[in-house]
Amino acid sequence: MCKDLMVVFLGAPGAGKGTQSDVIADKMSMAHLSSGDLFRKAVARGDELGKIVESYMKSGALVPDEITTKTVLTHMNNEGIRRAILDGFPRTISQAESLDKALEADGRKLDAVILIDVPDEELIRRLASRWVCRECQTPYNYPDGPQGARCKCGGELFQRADDKRETVANRLDVYQKNTAPLIEYYEKQGKLIRVSGVGDITEISHRITDALVEL
Repeated sequence: MCKDLMVVFLGAPGAGKGTQSDVIADKMSMAHLSSGDLFRKAVARGDELGKIVESYMKSGALVPDEITTKTVLTHMNNEGIRRAILDGFPRTISQAESLDKALEADGRKLDAVILIDVPDEELIRRLASRWVCRECQTPYNYPDGPQGARCKCGGELFQRADDKRETVANRLDVYQKNTAPLIEYYEKQGKLIRVSGVGDITEISHRITDALVEL
């Protein structure tokens, strides 16, 4: 399990990408990388790349695909990372093409893309059941609302605007529109692996691990 391995995790909001990325990264000795976290680290370093990223973040503009890809690869090179899970990146065909070109130039390749597949009805149920503590941001699952319950820290629980049932369906529509071409892109490359995201965390992580150990 020491060979190089680079994997992208895809999935709709509520599919469990972040949770499974953490579980699999720990289980298979891989780094869990998200572009947002890497942007903040680049800014904190204060190097040339960090200053470029910061200029976009301060203006509220999206960081260009090429810079996003460079941020990911620079971090991996600086840290000597050869085994990584890219969580939610790339998100578009343009980003995928940018990543492929950058990896090829660096003598690397993307080994697989794990699509955590969850039916829309289940995603809506999950997202509309999510409540968050105002104080510590700990998430809770209450299908019928918290009914007066509070966080373990004593904080009040609230539901984010984009987790309310009336907005969840629209979020999923946007995801499908943006991601469907990306799924097709990786299917044509023979790299897409569909894994059912229905079940408990352990069941799903076993499915993903079984798929990755075959690579």
